[in-house]
Amino acid sequence: MNIAQGNLRLGVLDGRRILVVDDVAAERTLLATFLQRHGCRVYLASNGADGFRKAQLVSPDLVLMDVRMPVCDGIEACRLLQADPALSNTPVIFLSGAAMPEERVAGLLAGGVDYVTKPFNFDEVRLRLAIHVRQRGHQDSAGMAERRASDIAPTVSNLDALLFESASGYLLRHLGTALELSDLADMVGTYPKRLNEAFKQCAGMTVFEFLREERMKQACHLLVSTNLAVQTIAEDLGYTSGANFATAFKERFGLTPIRYRHGRSPKEIG
Repeated sequence: MNIAQGNLRLGVLDGRRILVVDDVAAERTLLATFLQRHGCRVYLASNGADGFRKAQLVSPDLVLMDVRMPVCDGIEACRLLQADPALSNTPVIFLSGAAMPEERVAGLLAGGVDYVTKPFNFDEVRLRLAIHVRQRGHQDSAGMAERRASDIAPTVSNLDALLFESASGYLLRHLGTALELSDLADMVGTYPKRLNEAFKQCAGMTVFEFLREERMKQACHLLVSTNLAVQTIAEDLGYTSGANFATAFKERFGLTPIRYRHGRSPKEIG
Protein backbone atom coordinates (compact mmCIF):
# COMPACT_ATOMS: atom_id res chain seq x y z
CA MET A 1 0.00 0.00 0.00
CA ASN A 2 1.48 3.36 -1.02
CA ILE A 3 1.41 6.53 1.10
CA ALA A 4 -1.51 8.05 -0.79
CA GLN A 5 -3.61 4.92 -0.32
CA GLY A 6 -2.75 4.82 3.38
CA ASN A 7 -3.78 8.45 3.80
CA LEU A 8 -7.26 7.71 2.45
CA ARG A 9 -8.34 6.66 5.93
CA LEU A 10 -7.23 9.88 7.61
CA GLY A 11 -9.88 11.73 9.59
CA VAL A 12 -9.54 15.14 7.93
CA LEU A 13 -12.66 14.43 5.83
CA ASP A 14 -14.71 12.69 8.51
CA GLY A 15 -18.16 14.24 8.82
CA ARG A 16 -17.55 16.83 6.08
CA ARG A 17 -20.58 17.73 3.97
CA ILE A 18 -19.70 17.19 0.31
CA LEU A 19 -22.15 18.09 -2.47
CA VAL A 20 -21.62 16.16 -5.73
CA VAL A 21 -23.19 17.78 -8.80
CA ASP A 22 -23.08 15.65 -11.97
CA ASP A 23 -25.70 14.82 -14.59
CA VAL A 24 -24.36 11.27 -15.05
CA ALA A 25 -25.93 9.03 -12.40
CA ALA A 26 -23.14 6.43 -12.57
CA GLU A 27 -20.47 9.04 -11.81
CA ARG A 28 -22.51 10.53 -8.95
CA THR A 29 -22.84 7.06 -7.45
CA LEU A 30 -19.14 6.32 -7.93
CA LEU A 31 -18.08 9.47 -6.12
CA ALA A 32 -20.72 9.10 -3.41
CA THR A 33 -19.60 5.56 -2.61
CA PHE A 34 -15.97 6.64 -2.37
CA LEU A 35 -16.70 9.68 -0.20
CA GLN A 36 -19.03 7.82 2.16
CA ARG A 37 -16.41 5.14 2.63
CA HIS A 38 -14.08 7.84 3.97
CA GLY A 39 -16.52 9.40 6.40
CA CYS A 40 -18.09 12.17 4.33
CA ARG A 41 -21.75 13.14 4.44
CA VAL A 42 -22.67 13.18 0.75
CA TYR A 43 -25.45 15.09 -1.03
CA LEU A 44 -26.24 14.63 -4.72
CA ALA A 45 -27.58 16.88 -7.48
CA SER A 46 -28.10 16.22 -11.20
CA ASN A 47 -27.48 19.70 -12.65
CA GLY A 48 -26.24 23.12 -11.65
CA ALA A 49 -29.63 24.56 -10.70
CA ASP A 50 -30.41 21.54 -8.53
CA GLY A 51 -26.92 21.80 -7.04
CA PHE A 52 -27.42 25.45 -6.09
CA ARG A 53 -30.73 24.65 -4.37
CA LYS A 54 -29.15 21.73 -2.48
CA ALA A 55 -26.24 23.95 -1.43
CA GLN A 56 -28.68 26.49 0.04
CA LEU A 57 -30.29 23.69 2.05
CA VAL A 58 -27.23 21.85 3.38
CA SER A 59 -24.41 24.48 3.37
CA PRO A 60 -21.75 22.03 2.12
CA ASP A 61 -18.11 22.21 3.18
CA LEU A 62 -17.12 21.65 -0.45
CA VAL A 63 -18.76 21.12 -3.85
CA LEU A 64 -17.58 18.69 -6.53
CA MET A 65 -19.10 20.15 -9.70
CA ASP A 66 -19.24 18.72 -13.22
CA VAL A 67 -18.65 21.39 -15.86
CA ARG A 68 -20.91 20.29 -18.72
CA MET A 69 -24.51 19.68 -17.61
CA PRO A 70 -27.99 20.44 -18.97
CA VAL A 71 -30.33 23.09 -17.51
CA CYS A 72 -27.49 24.91 -15.72
CA ASP A 73 -23.83 24.08 -16.28
CA GLY A 74 -21.14 23.99 -13.62
CA ILE A 75 -19.66 27.39 -14.48
CA GLU A 76 -23.00 29.16 -14.08
CA ALA A 77 -23.78 27.23 -10.89
CA CYS A 78 -20.44 28.32 -9.45
CA ARG A 79 -21.32 31.95 -10.22
CA LEU A 80 -24.61 31.49 -8.37
CA LEU A 81 -22.74 30.15 -5.34
CA GLN A 82 -20.30 33.07 -5.45
CA ALA A 83 -23.19 35.54 -5.54
CA ASP A 84 -24.83 34.08 -2.42
CA PRO A 85 -23.23 35.60 0.73
CA ALA A 86 -23.95 32.43 2.71
CA LEU A 87 -22.19 30.22 0.14
CA SER A 88 -19.56 32.46 -1.45
CA ASN A 89 -16.71 30.92 0.57
CA THR A 90 -17.67 27.34 -0.32
CA PRO A 91 -14.81 25.75 -2.32
CA VAL A 92 -15.87 24.40 -5.72
CA ILE A 93 -13.73 21.75 -7.39
CA PHE A 94 -14.68 21.22 -11.02
CA LEU A 95 -14.94 17.77 -12.61
CA SER A 96 -14.16 17.54 -16.30
CA GLY A 97 -13.24 14.99 -18.91
CA ALA A 98 -11.62 17.63 -21.11
CA ALA A 99 -10.11 20.24 -18.78
CA MET A 100 -8.61 22.26 -21.64
CA PRO A 101 -6.73 25.41 -20.56
CA GLU A 102 -9.62 27.64 -21.71
CA GLU A 103 -12.06 25.63 -19.63
CA ARG A 104 -9.78 25.81 -16.60
CA VAL A 105 -9.55 29.59 -16.96
CA ALA A 106 -13.35 29.87 -17.20
CA GLY A 107 -13.71 27.79 -14.05
CA LEU A 108 -11.18 29.86 -12.13
CA LEU A 109 -12.83 33.09 -13.26
CA ALA A 110 -16.18 31.78 -12.03
CA GLY A 111 -14.67 31.21 -8.58
CA GLY A 112 -13.59 27.57 -8.69
CA VAL A 113 -10.56 26.56 -6.65
CA ASP A 114 -9.40 23.44 -8.49
CA TYR A 115 -9.99 20.86 -11.23
CA VAL A 116 -10.12 17.06 -11.16
CA THR A 117 -10.08 15.31 -14.51
CA LYS A 118 -12.17 12.30 -15.49
CA PRO A 119 -11.72 9.36 -15.25
CA PHE A 120 -11.10 9.94 -11.55
CA ASN A 121 -7.92 9.08 -9.73
CA PHE A 122 -9.39 8.66 -6.25
CA ASP A 123 -6.08 9.29 -4.47
CA GLU A 124 -6.02 12.67 -6.20
CA VAL A 125 -9.68 13.35 -5.36
CA ARG A 126 -9.05 12.63 -1.68
CA LEU A 127 -5.93 14.79 -1.55
CA ARG A 128 -7.51 17.77 -3.28
CA LEU A 129 -10.56 17.54 -1.03
CA ALA A 130 -8.34 17.49 2.05
CA ILE A 131 -6.34 20.49 0.83
CA HIS A 132 -9.33 22.69 0.19
CA VAL A 133 -11.34 21.64 3.22
CA ARG A 134 -8.31 22.52 5.32
CA GLN A 135 -7.75 25.81 3.50
CA ARG A 136 -11.35 26.80 4.05
CA GLY A 137 -10.82 26.27 7.76
CA HIS A 138 -7.90 28.72 7.70
CA GLN A 139 -9.92 31.30 5.77
CA ASP A 140 -13.02 31.00 7.94
CA SER A 141 -11.27 31.84 11.21
CA ALA A 142 -7.74 33.11 11.02
CA GLY A 143 -6.31 33.16 14.51
CA MET A 144 -8.76 30.58 15.93
CA ALA A 145 -6.28 27.76 16.42
CA GLU A 146 -8.21 26.17 19.26
CA ARG A 147 -11.34 25.86 17.18
CA ARG A 148 -9.45 24.35 14.26
CA ALA A 149 -7.86 21.81 16.56
CA SER A 150 -11.23 20.83 18.00
CA ASP A 151 -12.62 20.33 14.49
CA ILE A 152 -10.02 17.66 13.77
CA ALA A 153 -11.41 14.14 13.77
CA PRO A 154 -11.17 12.14 17.03
CA THR A 155 -8.46 9.93 15.54
CA VAL A 156 -6.06 12.88 15.66
CA SER A 157 -4.24 13.20 18.98
CA ASN A 158 -3.80 16.43 20.92
CA LEU A 159 -0.08 16.22 20.23
CA ASP A 160 -0.71 15.93 16.48
CA ALA A 161 -2.92 19.02 16.62
CA LEU A 162 -0.38 20.98 18.67
CA LEU A 163 2.52 20.08 16.39
CA PHE A 164 0.50 20.90 13.29
CA GLU A 165 -0.74 24.25 14.56
CA SER A 166 2.73 25.31 15.73
CA ALA A 167 4.59 24.23 12.59
CA SER A 168 1.95 25.35 10.08
CA GLY A 169 1.73 28.73 11.79
CA TYR A 170 5.47 29.21 11.38
CA LEU A 171 5.36 28.13 7.73
CA LEU A 172 2.52 30.53 6.93
CA ARG A 173 4.54 33.41 8.41
CA HIS A 174 7.72 32.43 6.53
CA LEU A 175 6.56 31.17 3.12
CA GLY A 176 9.72 32.42 1.43
CA THR A 177 12.18 30.92 3.89
CA ALA A 178 14.27 27.94 2.82
CA LEU A 179 13.97 25.54 5.73
CA GLU A 180 15.02 21.96 6.29
CA LEU A 181 12.39 19.64 7.72
CA SER A 182 14.75 18.77 10.55
CA ASP A 183 15.09 22.45 11.52
CA LEU A 184 11.32 22.93 11.57
CA ALA A 185 10.93 19.80 13.67
CA ASP A 186 13.52 21.12 16.15
CA MET A 187 11.60 24.38 16.46
CA VAL A 188 8.44 22.61 17.61
CA GLY A 189 10.23 20.03 19.76
CA THR A 190 9.91 16.85 17.73
CA TYR A 191 11.69 14.94 14.95
CA PRO A 192 11.04 15.02 11.18
CA LYS A 193 9.16 11.74 10.80
CA ARG A 194 6.87 12.57 13.72
CA LEU A 195 6.14 16.04 12.32
CA ASN A 196 5.26 14.62 8.91
CA GLU A 197 2.90 12.16 10.57
CA ALA A 198 1.18 15.03 12.41
CA PHE A 199 0.68 16.89 9.13
CA LYS A 200 -0.69 13.77 7.46
CA GLN A 201 -3.14 13.26 10.29
CA CYS A 202 -4.30 16.87 10.45
CA ALA A 203 -4.12 18.02 6.82
CA GLY A 204 -3.82 14.84 4.77
CA MET A 205 -0.44 15.83 3.35
CA THR A 206 3.23 16.07 4.27
CA VAL A 207 4.92 19.20 5.57
CA PHE A 208 6.27 20.18 2.18
CA GLU A 209 3.05 19.35 0.34
CA PHE A 210 1.36 21.77 2.74
CA LEU A 211 4.06 24.41 2.19
CA ARG A 212 3.87 24.04 -1.59
CA GLU A 213 0.08 24.49 -1.56
CA GLU A 214 0.25 27.58 0.65
CA ARG A 215 2.95 29.10 -1.56
CA MET A 216 0.73 28.57 -4.60
CA LYS A 217 -2.18 30.23 -2.82
CA GLN A 218 -0.04 33.26 -1.94
CA ALA A 219 1.32 33.37 -5.49
CA CYS A 220 -2.23 33.66 -6.84
CA HIS A 221 -2.91 36.53 -4.46
CA LEU A 222 0.27 38.41 -5.40
CA LEU A 223 -0.25 37.90 -9.13
CA VAL A 224 -3.62 39.64 -9.15
CA SER A 225 -3.27 42.15 -6.32
CA THR A 226 0.21 43.54 -7.08
CA ASN A 227 2.34 44.53 -10.06
CA LEU A 228 5.31 42.53 -8.81
CA ALA A 229 7.29 40.75 -11.51
CA VAL A 230 6.91 36.99 -11.66
CA GLN A 231 10.61 36.65 -10.84
CA THR A 232 10.14 38.76 -7.70
CA ILE A 233 7.14 36.73 -6.58
CA ALA A 234 9.13 33.56 -7.15
CA GLU A 235 12.00 34.83 -5.00
CA ASP A 236 9.64 36.08 -2.27
CA LEU A 237 8.09 32.62 -2.05
CA GLY A 238 11.38 30.76 -1.86
CA TYR A 239 11.74 29.47 -5.43
CA THR A 240 15.25 29.30 -6.83
CA SER A 241 14.23 30.81 -10.17
CA GLY A 242 11.29 32.26 -12.02
CA ALA A 243 11.36 29.31 -14.39
CA ASN A 244 11.04 26.79 -11.56
CA PHE A 245 8.15 28.78 -10.12
CA ALA A 246 6.39 29.03 -13.49
CA THR A 247 6.73 25.28 -14.02
CA ALA A 248 5.33 24.49 -10.57
CA PHE A 249 2.48 26.97 -11.05
CA LYS A 250 1.46 25.52 -14.40
CA GLU A 251 1.56 21.98 -13.02
CA ARG A 252 -0.74 23.06 -10.20
CA PHE A 253 -3.25 25.21 -12.10
CA GLY A 254 -2.85 24.26 -15.76
CA LEU A 255 -1.81 27.74 -16.90
CA THR A 256 1.19 30.03 -16.56
CA PRO A 257 1.48 32.78 -13.92
CA ILE A 258 1.21 35.47 -16.61
CA ARG A 259 -1.95 33.95 -18.04
CA TYR A 260 -3.43 33.63 -14.57
CA ARG A 261 -2.63 37.29 -13.86
CA HIS A 262 -4.32 38.45 -17.06
CA GLY A 263 -7.39 36.32 -16.47
CA ARG A 264 -8.21 37.27 -12.88
CA SER A 265 -9.07 40.46 -11.01
CA PRO A 266 -8.44 41.16 -7.31
CA LYS A 267 -12.13 41.06 -6.38
CA GLU A 268 -12.32 37.47 -7.65
CA ILE A 269 -9.71 36.21 -5.22
CA GLY A 270 -11.57 34.94 -2.17
